[in-house]
Amino acid sequence: MLNQQTVEKLHALKLPGMAEALKDQLSQPDIQRLSFEERFGLIVDRQWDWKENHRLRRYLKEAKLKLDACVEDIDYQTPRGIDQSVIMRLISCDWIRRHQNIIITGPTGAGKTFLACALANKACREGYRTLYIRSPKLYYELAVSRGDGSYGKIINKLARTQILLLDDLGLVPMTDSERRDLLEVVEDRHGSASTIITSQLPIENWHEHIGEATCYFIV
Repeated sequence: MLNQQTVEKLHALKLPGMAEALKDQLSQPDIQRLSFEERFGLIVDRQWDWKENHRLRRYLKEAKLKLDACVEDIDYQTPRGIDQSVIMRLISCDWIRRHQNIIITGPTGAGKTFLACALANKACREGYRTLYIRSPKLYYELAVSRGDGSYGKIINKLARTQILLLDDLGLVPMTDSERRDLLEVVEDRHGSASTIITSQLPIENWHEHIGEATCYFIV
C-alpha cells in the first residue's frame, strides 16, 4: 500500500518516469542487490529520459515537418551534389549557435525538402524549437493576418522561432506584399535566429526574383 501511494504521489508531482521506474524496481527481486544510491540513480535517469523524450515529441509536433526525415538516413551515394563533410559540420548544429542560415537549391526531386527536414529534425533533437512552412502558405497566412489583426503576433512568433524552415521559395513571381513580408521576416531574424530555405531557383537569380537587392542571407 505504501509503495502504491508513493507511485501515485510521483504521478501527482508530474514525475511519471520516476513512477514507472519505481514500479519496475518493485517487480524485480534482484534489484535489492543494488545500493540505495544506485537504485535512486536509475529512477532519476528514467525521469530524465522521459522528460527528454517528451520534449522531443513536443518539439517535433510543433515543428510540423513535412517529412519524417533524419540525418542518419541521408543518402550520400546517389550523385546529387551533397558534400558529406559539409553535412557533418551542419549536423553539429554549430550553425544554429552562430545564428547562421542554410540555403538548399536544386531541381525538383533532388531531395531538398528531405535534407532540410532532416537537419530540422536534428535541431529538435538538440533542443531547438523549429517551424516548417512552405513559402506560399507563409505569404497566405500573413495576408490573412492583416485582415484579422494578428499580423504582429505572427511576425513576432516567426522572429522568436529558433529555426525557421521556409520550403519552396520562388515557385512563382512574388507580389509587392509578399516581398515586403519576406524582407520583414528576414530582417527580424537576422543575427538572432537561423533559417533554412529550399528553392529550385539558383541563388544568382534570387535578387531578380525577389526584386530587392538588400535581401541577403549569411550561409
